[in-house]
Amino acid sequence: MAVSATSSSVISSPSEKNPASEGKYLTFAIGNEEFGIEILQIREIIGYVPVTPVPKSPVYLKGILNLRGQVIPVIDLRLKFGMPEKEITDQTCIVIIETQTAEGATLTGLIVDRVSEVLEIEAEQIEPAPSLGSTIDTSFLRGIAKTNDSVKLLLEIDSVVQQSAEESI
Repeated sequence: MAVSATSSSVISSPSEKNPASEGKYLTFAIGNEEFGIEILQIREIIGYVPVTPVPKSPVYLKGILNLRGQVIPVIDLRLKFGMPEKEITDQTCIVIIETQTAEGATLTGLIVDRVSEVLEIEAEQIEPAPSLGSTIDTSFLRGIAKTNDSVKLLLEIDSVVQQSAEESI
């Protein structure tokens, strides 16, 4: 997975952010990578619906969605993480998450290739996010979960969304 650090971003070490804790995680795939977000941040999962593009926005900000009268920005996580764009399929979903900002709770849609399952992840299955050197930004990772024969990247989704908002200014 290719993730680039911008010159204006601050590279976080794992000790500077909240470590992943045991609990329930919604797992989903982007390409061959498996990710997880704490279930408490998930508000809804919907099938892919077209979004309204916003002029002059970053390529990963696909647009906005009117969900029951509320306007929600929609981020393509595949593009946000530097992966190539992919055609929408019947498995493509928009995961509506809630993050906390200075202005309060904010809803954001995340386009993912497919939703996998909700997993109960125990503390002993979680390792801290690795330090990958000073030039690679890992601030978006809370930890790594080892489940059965696979590895899931547990996202610090507040950081992913906050970076997206800062980059679009």
